[in-house]
Amino acid sequence: MARPPKERRVEYIPEIKFFKPAGVPGRNLEIISLTIEEVEAIRLKDLVGLNQEESAQRMGVSRPTFQRVLTDARKKIGEALIQGKGIKFQGGDYKLAEHYVHCSGCGKKYKNPFKRRGRHGIMFCPDCQQ
Repeated sequence: MARPPKERRVEYIPEIKFFKPAGVPGRNLEIISLTIEEVEAIRLKDLVGLNQEESAQRMGVSRPTFQRVLTDARKKIGEALIQGKGIKFQGGDYKLAEHYVHCSGCGKKYKNPFKRRGRHGIMFCPDCQQ
């Protein structure tokens, strides 16, 4: 019997969940799914610029597991770009990391506390509103 997959720690959930190539009607579009942990692996390694050891630690997995997740994600992205397929971010085995924020106005520390307001999603402290 196979062991159930371990949940990967994810710090970021993308707001945009779907990309499609220009000029391809939706009804003719093939879609490739990237799991949320694959998106996180791409973010940590390619966007943030961490090495594999640091990335694996942040996701709470071993280096070989991180490498497999990253390789799978890059293969899917390459296939979508070269063959003109859509990319959808969905699913996976992950848990959202706890995130703490210090307010620069009142100095208090909060766990995922700030509310987004306004057209640009600017974050405000729940206590001092800064």
